[in-house]
Amino acid sequence: MHITDAVLEPLRARYGEPGLLEWRGEVSEPEFHLAAGRLGSTRRHDVTLFILAGERLALIRKPSYPPGIWRTPGGGVDEGEGVVAGAAREALEETGLEIELERYLVATQAVFTYAEESLEWRTHVFSARALGETLAPRDTREIERARWGTKAELAGPIRERLLETRRALWRYRVELHEAALAALR
Repeated sequence: MHITDAVLEPLRARYGEPGLLEWRGEVSEPEFHLAAGRLGSTRRHDVTLFILAGERLALIRKPSYPPGIWRTPGGGVDEGEGVVAGAAREALEETGLEIELERYLVATQAVFTYAEESLEWRTHVFSARALGETLAPRDTREIERARWGTKAELAGPIRERLLETRRALWRYRVELHEAALAALR
């Protein structure tokens, strides 16, 4: 895992000490393989972005998502890429927006288990200010659509829809969203 405490320390100094979310859950076989990555990927992290333009919150939808599923954008930081640069790249790919990171909201330590296997995962959640208004994903193979929503929508109807799926990774995402929304208050 290339995002170590040494890499995160300057981010904590610049963007603040994040709240800690610990999560452990049994996931389905497809969810486990999704988290473990394709073709032997060793990535065990993601950066999740709460991109705000006033009261509006950027939301994304991938082609594989069930109807009504939206979430905040984010993705992996490439080996050799700084976290700030990786977050900016992911924001641009998934929303078309240039951003400015503002706060380090939440750091998770998650363990996904399936059968006798377990996978440790870390999510780093940042708030960011949008430096534009127009949402236009650049990676249109991965992102079906981006739109402006609200924090209330994320905490209400989107939360309910995620939980209705009964999928463990969406429950993880709900708890992640809740922790970030609490940090933003």
